[in-house]
Amino acid sequence: MATPAIENLANFQNEVEITLIGSFASIEVLKNHQKVIKTVVLDKNYPSLVKISRELGSFDTFVSFRNSFRAKFLKLLISANNKHQFTKSKFTNRHQVEKYNDFVNDILGTNFPASKLELQAINSTFSTHNLKLGINPGASYGSAKRWYPDEFAQVAAELSEKYDIVIFGGLGEVDIANDIEKLLIEKGVTSYQNLAGKTTIPDLINQISSLDLFITGDSGPMHIAAAFKIPTVSIFGPTNHYETSQWMNKNSMIVKKNFECQPCMKRICPLKHHNCMKMVLASDVLRAVKNFN
Repeated sequence: MATPAIENLANFQNEVEITLIGSFASIEVLKNHQKVIKTVVLDKNYPSLVKISRELGSFDTFVSFRNSFRAKFLKLLISANNKHQFTKSKFTNRHQVEKYNDFVNDILGTNFPASKLELQAINSTFSTHNLKLGINPGASYGSAKRWYPDEFAQVAAELSEKYDIVIFGGLGEVDIANDIEKLLIEKGVTSYQNLAGKTTIPDLINQISSLDLFITGDSGPMHIAAAFKIPTVSIFGPTNHYETSQWMNKNSMIVKKNFECQPCMKRICPLKHHNCMKMVLASDVLRAVKNFN
């Protein structure tokens, strides 16, 4: 969601060279930008931040899109003529893409609009004679954002005559993906691939870019799909769809309930019932899919 802001920052002047500093996932997503000359993956221990900051040398400008204590500590260590850090409290009641873009406009003294999400992909090597449906049951934010394996499986089974199924997920989501796979087998579905825990991030981007339909929770892969305008049904529970739904994807449908406790923004349901996801049924998602037909 920071990519429109990064584009405005990178294109403000012609002679810009970018060193990307961040998590492994963020580096993998953004490392192919044409103005990136160096990437540095951070780990979580503070002594390594001191070492890395010394090795990086100095910069004209340092910009951090993170608001964590660790990011603030890194900002103190970095040698730069100008330093800027995103502050959550300053940018509110807008989509996260707009928040990041407003942050960059404040830095540059500009009024650039937030354009579409920017990602690079290579054509996927997975070929199929049918249309291709991706399902993404995981959500790294926490268990409260996760829909249920039996509901995902029911949706996939209902659509399996028209679509070949691809199950996505990271290493922490292999179990839920395997549960879905077992349920598909029980339902007699054979046209599927379970790629959970088996793809690199570039592989994931390539696979998602080739989908005909994507069904997902509020997650990073949801935003990858938005970058490629993939028809997507996004299931929202505890998080705020107003701030983190797909950006600039006209082929996007949101499925959510409207309980008073939504959005609680908690990683685990504080009321112990998880109704915001439990009450979303396969029939709700299938009804949303019909909007793309």
